[in-house]
Amino acid sequence: MTRIASVQLRRVRLPLVHEFQTSSHAKRFLEHILVTLTASDGAVGWGEIASPSGPFYSAETVESCWAVARDHLAPLTFKTDVLEPYDLFDALAKVRGNQFARAGFDMAAWDLTSRAAGRPLAAALGGTRARVEAGVSLGIEPTIDALLEQVAQRVAEGYRRVKLKIAPGWDVEPVRAVRAAFPAVPLHVDANGVYTPGDLGVLTELDGLGLLMIEQPYAPRALAALADLQDRLSTPVCLDESVEELDDLHTALRLGSGRVLNIKVSRMGGLTAAVRAHDLAREHGIPVWCGGMHEFGLGRAANVALSALPGFTLPSDVSGSDKYYARDVTTEPILSVDGLVEVPTGPGLGYDPDLRFITAHTNDFLELHRT
Repeated sequence: MTRIASVQLRRVRLPLVHEFQTSSHAKRFLEHILVTLTASDGAVGWGEIASPSGPFYSAETVESCWAVARDHLAPLTFKTDVLEPYDLFDALAKVRGNQFARAGFDMAAWDLTSRAAGRPLAAALGGTRARVEAGVSLGIEPTIDALLEQVAQRVAEGYRRVKLKIAPGWDVEPVRAVRAAFPAVPLHVDANGVYTPGDLGVLTELDGLGLLMIEQPYAPRALAALADLQDRLSTPVCLDESVEELDDLHTALRLGSGRVLNIKVSRMGGLTAAVRAHDLAREHGIPVWCGGMHEFGLGRAANVALSALPGFTLPSDVSGSDKYYARDVTTEPILSVDGLVEVPTGPGLGYDPDLRFITAHTNDFLELHRT
């Protein structure tokens, strides 16, 4: 029986090596919360709350996650005997929503228990691969030429799939230009829910460009409209923001709202829920891939471990740390070589936190103890 003796929360801020522009805002720096769980026997596990700074991707922010972690998740953690990460996941489910915040604690529990057992996280989750295919996600660039330069660089680095962010006014023309310049590159687009059924013409044009998928074209709760759209398109619709809980996936499957699923550890509330979503999608023949939130090295390591599961048949957003950060929070960076990332074989996450570097980039720190 494992009892958590202390919880540490750190707000860590790192600059991006290249500004990332979406339909709603630009990112130059990222601030995430690192969670450390220390058990009564001294065992330690690390997790990452990879929430955005503003409420554009989801309702959660760094500020909201900090408050929920401090005031609700940490106290519930102290009340829970963690025999397995599932125990903590179930206890924290008493907090409605707040998936990003809960994901950091769930990840730390998986790291703690698998590290204490001397077992790699991927093996603990049910992973079967030694290496996973890496895709890369590119934001909205100032010009099409700038976008083509970014695509050329990432293709030269060997990434197995390129994802392009799109938005009204930046969709058919840049995607057509990329497809013309790179006809053999697996390509998909991500709208983050900014289109409506009134934009069917644009989405129909994209349907003719040989894409792997069109990710989240409509708003998250528009599952019926997404099902109608999927009926009209030959390109698979991929669900992202629409699936925050397993019940969302059950509904989407019943309606036929998409033919591909992006599983994000943070969006679904942790590795526990992500594995359950993988299992359900696999039962229904839905291919999945692991999406990212520009995680630091700890969250990225969890994504790599998850991507080792057998249902992850499409390249995942597990690109190397160097694409985002000049230096990461782990002692060794996660690397993509010819579009492949090695699944760690060491215990737990398989990557150790660089405490000195983390401390130098920590804006706020809080340590809570079991009373």
